[in-house]
Amino acid sequence: MSRWSFYTSKEIKPQGWLRRQLELQAKGLSGNLDKMWPDVKDSAWIGGNRDGWERVPYWLDGFIPLAYLLEDADMIKRAERYIDAIISAQKPDGWICPCSDGERKGYDSWAVLLISKILTVYYDCSGDERIPEIIYKVLKNYYELLSSGEIKLFDWGRFRWYEGFIAVNFTYQRYKEDWLKELAVILKEQGADYNDFTELWKRPLNRWRFDTHIVNLAMMLKYEAVSCELLGEEYTDSAERLYGLLKQYNGTPVETFTGDECLSGLSPIQGTELCSVVEQMYSYELLYAHTGDNKWAERLEVLAFNALPATISDDMWTHQYVQMSNQIACQRFPGRSMFRTNNSEAHLFGLEPNFGCCTANFNQGWPKLALSVFMKDGNTVISSLPIPSELCTVDKHITLKTDYPFKNSLCYTIEAKTDFTFVVRIPSFAKRLRVNGEGVDCGELVFEVKAGSRREITVEFEAEAYLESRPNGLNTVKCGSLVFSLPIKYAAEKIEYERDGVERRFPYCDYEYIPLSDWNYAYCGDLLVLEEREVSDVPFSSELPPVVIKTVGKKINWGYEDGFETVCAKIPESTEPISDEKELTLWPYGCAKLRMTELPKI
Repeated sequence: MSRWSFYTSKEIKPQGWLRRQLELQAKGLSGNLDKMWPDVKDSAWIGGNRDGWERVPYWLDGFIPLAYLLEDADMIKRAERYIDAIISAQKPDGWICPCSDGERKGYDSWAVLLISKILTVYYDCSGDERIPEIIYKVLKNYYELLSSGEIKLFDWGRFRWYEGFIAVNFTYQRYKEDWLKELAVILKEQGADYNDFTELWKRPLNRWRFDTHIVNLAMMLKYEAVSCELLGEEYTDSAERLYGLLKQYNGTPVETFTGDECLSGLSPIQGTELCSVVEQMYSYELLYAHTGDNKWAERLEVLAFNALPATISDDMWTHQYVQMSNQIACQRFPGRSMFRTNNSEAHLFGLEPNFGCCTANFNQGWPKLALSVFMKDGNTVISSLPIPSELCTVDKHITLKTDYPFKNSLCYTIEAKTDFTFVVRIPSFAKRLRVNGEGVDCGELVFEVKAGSRREITVEFEAEAYLESRPNGLNTVKCGSLVFSLPIKYAAEKIEYERDGVERRFPYCDYEYIPLSDWNYAYCGDLLVLEEREVSDVPFSSELPPVVIKTVGKKINWGYEDGFETVCAKIPESTEPISDEKELTLWPYGCAKLRMTELPKI
């Protein structure tokens, strides 16, 4: 059923602001975890005594494509060192995870599914011909252990069974052996059926559960798309129904769902875990590739251009565990936590606030987005995400120069050695679409490119800023794929310390963000004036936003959440104005680290 397929990192060349973002990531935490973080540097996966479960695979999931997209020889060599160590430790029967034979039954085999997936990522980037056979042996051993009853899915493995289909599909395409289909059936039968849990999503509980865990749910959305073909089942777009329920009861303005750490309702002061942001992005990338349905690409853009940069510092050395839509401060709570199951420092920017999974896992966000900019279907190429990049294959060269999503102008240069069809996905919000200066109907653009030709195509469109209604009488400003917030000036207070043998020191220490400007505003009127600026060296800069919106507002007596001095009330205590009208400058959500995103209109 697959509509589009991905190009490799050797064919995709990030350019412009996208390349700068990847370079920031390589210079920050992602590019240095193996040098300074014990759970990666001294992992059991490479013979050490630290974490031997998900953290090294999580890190490699982003570090590998990052290294190859940037063509960084040192990073590639370091990735190879980890892969070689993992492969060399594979047991004769195929088992690959770092535990003894006697520990296998109690070892949560989510790690088997994860490392198998990471090996496919490495193969797609490196072309290492050892990898298909390595994965084959891993899965054959896994099949034998599951089918014999020696092990079974439980806990994380049970709730992430569909993740195994990345490697199972990869292997079936190459070997076409029936046991792989049998493994697919076993995974689904032993795995959790999320359709059984939807009633739990409608009312948040202060209780940790696998079936309301936000990262599980972000991963889950792709389950049918990745599994139905191998299972011989009809695709029913169950992702849309499940997405709709999650959004209705737990949605945020930036396409995420609240989860700190489990589903947390519609409140703008509940958190969303960073792991869920990048996993939801990956789900949407695969959903778009498998279905060709543009809605998944549009939702992906909103996540990538808002939720992802918002929760990572400009230099990408620190991150939050959870972000909030209305986030007036990032300071430790002195008493009980505001979050349902996260601790009082989960919203700090740091090395591993609350828990270290996001430290390793956030790395996949930007590199996998970069690998999704162009896709193919036979002799057709689509510009699926119109962000600056280059496609270089043996028979075609396409360059896209653009500052999208900050500016809506796309300049393609195409050189072809063979005939092919070129498609440009146009967002549904586009207005007044023009191709090479001529007005055309809005919708997908299709061009027939002839062999030996060189072609330049300029696509321009407009997007209108508008107020979108949110629950509890609040509103959010949107324009195209960008969400806008009222930014709050802040002082970043550095905190250096050591805990459990893990050192936090600059540049990977923790930070509290202490507010310095007023935040208690309401919109008054519909005036929304877009102002484009230059895109700086830091694309989603917290100091130099590339685009802003001017509007007007008045101060109100908003108040604080009961028991807290650094959390605004869920809804304002009063919407009576307490000031004269004032011009407000809204920033992109991803640039505003402290922000008010959901405001009343008076």
